[in-house]
Amino acid sequence: MRNPYDVLGVPKGASEADIKKAYRRLAKTYHPDRNAGDAKAKDRFSEANSAYEILGDAAKRAQFDRGEIDADGKPRATGFEGFGGFGGGQGARPGGFDFESAARSRGGGGGGIGEDIFSHLFGEAFRTGGGPGPGAARGGAQRGEDVAAELSVTLEQVASEEKLRLGLPGGREVDVMVPKGVSDGQVIRLRGLGQPGGPRAEPGDALLTIRILPHAAFRMEGADLRTTVEVPLEDAILGGAIRVPTLTGAVEMKMPAMTSSGRTFRLKGKGLPRKDGSRGDLLATTAVALPAAEDAALTDYARARRQARADAGQA
Repeated sequence: MRNPYDVLGVPKGASEADIKKAYRRLAKTYHPDRNAGDAKAKDRFSEANSAYEILGDAAKRAQFDRGEIDADGKPRATGFEGFGGFGGGQGARPGGFDFESAARSRGGGGGGIGEDIFSHLFGEAFRTGGGPGPGAARGGAQRGEDVAAELSVTLEQVASEEKLRLGLPGGREVDVMVPKGVSDGQVIRLRGLGQPGGPRAEPGDALLTIRILPHAAFRMEGADLRTTVEVPLEDAILGGAIRVPTLTGAVEMKMPAMTSSGRTFRLKGKGLPRKDGSRGDLLATTAVALPAAEDAALTDYARARRQARADAGQA
């Protein structure tokens, strides 16, 4: 794969927010749902996801910047600079590289670290000492295609982190867990759940788009939730305990006297799970409700208040 910074079109010093913004723009532009039958768009979508898997993860991004992993997220072999990197000694083969000497220098024998490195790089052909060369080890073995799927989830399912049954193109069904910190429209790569590849080739991946369904009572703001709570007039004036709905059941909240409509209270930890295991908060905004039927005492009180305000204005 190309350099992930080039794929997302951001400089190496880009902030996490800029990287996320660039990824979302590309994912929206090249999403399979918007580009049905467009192979190039599908490739760009897959490439953007792969790039974000590295740059969107602080640890992987640091490893890539240090040269410890490549653009595909695979570890780089150290001490190997082309076929001339180890120099040539006795028995060196044409081109200045001696497999046998390199293996001995790395591990002290045919089964040392050197052999492990080249077995990893060149596959079974090196390990068995025969067969096709490194380029042919994958020749004709084309990786399976990625597939796109969507999973619609409720806020309750996001909050509980439960496992859900997902049907993939082709009829396959798998159990997936709603990840912590998921956002609407986020694309998650499920490795190896795409189309099967050729002989000795890896299968493709499933690119799963998460769709969070609208909720009648709550609105997402990252890991926080917002809701509106109707408060009877007498409770708004006198204060007291009121019931506030949450995704896991109603809880009691103490409200001070003389609470006006539009005042927001924060209920710690009653929101959605974050990636680090903590939870967001629930922001409950009050809406003072008048009595459904006319109340004579309340009407007389309001008239007296209005008259007092008018008298004060004339004084």
